Amino acid sequence: MQCPSCQNTDSRVLESRAADAGKSVRRRRECLNCDFRFTTYERVETVPISVIKKNGNREIFNRSKLLEGLTRACEKTTVNTNRLERMVDELELSIQQRSNREINSSEIGEMVLEELRNMSEVAFVRFASVHKQFRGISDFVKALESINTRKEQLASVG
Repeated sequence: MQCPSCQNTDSRVLESRAADAGKSVRRRRECLNCDFRFTTYERVETVPISVIKKNGNREIFNRSKLLEGLTRACEKTTVNTNRLERMVDELELSIQQRSNREINSSEIGEMVLEELRNMSEVAFVRFASVHKQFRGISDFVKALESINTRKEQLASVG
């Protein structure tokens, strides 16, 4: 670590502590050449996730955009914001753990729908109507039928 005062590369760590809710480490250092004290931060480097949109454009994964869409889908339901944030955290982590850091927006949408199907039928239909670009009542009927089919399958297994 280079000293900001004299540019010497030898320093010693005086103190380390977690920062940013455990996502980074804050270190107080002292230069061994000039005794200048300074602070450094250490973070895990993550490779950004690239989302391939339906039109072929690529954009960086934006968790707040996804969370906003989920919040809209879950308005006036029993699903709370903390649960949605955990869901987005888990989804982002599962994508980060893949070998390929590119993912289609439709794949993200399907992952979200699978989770919403178990959380709230209303939120599932709302999100599906945007994600799958429903054109009319028949699209809503198909979504509702898929929920009923799944319920029947689970009931026959359990």
